[in-house]
Amino acid sequence: MSNEENENQTVENTATPEVPKRVADNILSNLMDLKDKNPKVFLGAVGGVALLIIIIIIIIIMMMGGGDSKTVSGPVIKNLVVGQQYVLKSANAYDKDATVRLVAVPGTIAAYDDTEEADRNGACQHMPQGTAVTILELQDAYGKKNAYSKVQIEEGECKGNSGWALSIDVQ
Repeated sequence: MSNEENENQTVENTATPEVPKRVADNILSNLMDLKDKNPKVFLGAVGGVALLIIIIIIIIIMMMGGGDSKTVSGPVIKNLVVGQQYVLKSANAYDKDATVRLVAVPGTIAAYDDTEEADRNGACQHMPQGTAVTILELQDAYGKKNAYSKVQIEEGECKGNSGWALSIDVQ
């Protein structure tokens, strides 16, 4: 066979525009038969396809992300200096009436149960925000440098008392 005969044969074997139309009509008729014979399966399939499309759209949106990534910043432990005067300010509270917990031993801050009323009114354990304090000592914990600060209260009825606070609460 020559090249011309091969080209002619290839052109003759290609699908005509009627073939895709017949395939589409065949699929559509099968779907309509399914709808009439078993509507639950038909609606389940439609719902499944819709759910799949929604999931794909969500994945595409998530993968697009944002070009400008901004870091969320929160409270930061300042470079505290022993002997300097600071104020207590709760890093995790927006309420101006929130108090800062002072404890006798560093590391026990997370272990207290705040449900007892006697614990709330105990001897200078909950200090109001803005209370002036002087740092007496710094303590490392959990791989963080200066995580706890031993502070001495400089004003109010608890003046002269000392206790440990989270360093992030000392501003």
